[in-house]
Amino acid sequence: MKIAVLGSGSGTNFESIAEYFSKPEKKGLAEVCCVISDVKNAYILERARKRKIPAYYIPCEKFKTKLDPETEEKYVDVMKKHDAELVVLAGFMRIVKKGILLAYPNRVINIHPSLLPSFRGLKAWKQAYDYGVKVSGCTVHFVDEGVDTGPIIAQRVVSVENNDTPETLHQKIQVQEHDVYPKVIEAIAKGLVKINGRRVMVDGGNL
Repeated sequence: MKIAVLGSGSGTNFESIAEYFSKPEKKGLAEVCCVISDVKNAYILERARKRKIPAYYIPCEKFKTKLDPETEEKYVDVMKKHDAELVVLAGFMRIVKKGILLAYPNRVINIHPSLLPSFRGLKAWKQAYDYGVKVSGCTVHFVDEGVDTGPIIAQRVVSVENNDTPETLHQKIQVQEHDVYPKVIEAIAKGLVKINGRRVMVDGGNL
């Protein structure tokens, strides 16, 4: 399965995905065919270039939080050019709308640093910490037109300890992100993930 990764930042989740599928026992399952960023100097682009993966900067100047239709068309054109079958959002800070969702129905996934539906939106780990939760974590979900509202594929839980800070909590969540995201992609590539309304079933059990 060919994967297009969209990201706006440093690209640690991209790195974990690329590394996972470069293992000899995982080769042939999935590969990153292109990386696209809306941020010109995003380090995710440099990470992609180091791995000799096509990397594209496609700006979106009309809106700060979402892609406009014309820009979405450019994203889709690049992804189709590289025969992408799955769109993976990895720290992509814009809301994906109909252009991409219609081009890739039930083929756009995201990872969010909280246990959805709690603490949607930006800096979710800090939202959770400030609220005083005792557990937090990350969620991999299909993307719809809302903000972090699509059907949930997998979740991982971490404890919030007395000596945690927002930064240490974020670090613990990222460890789980880097572990679960490639495994979700592998399950999708193997045809093990089924959607029934808001319920997502993974053959073989939870990831």
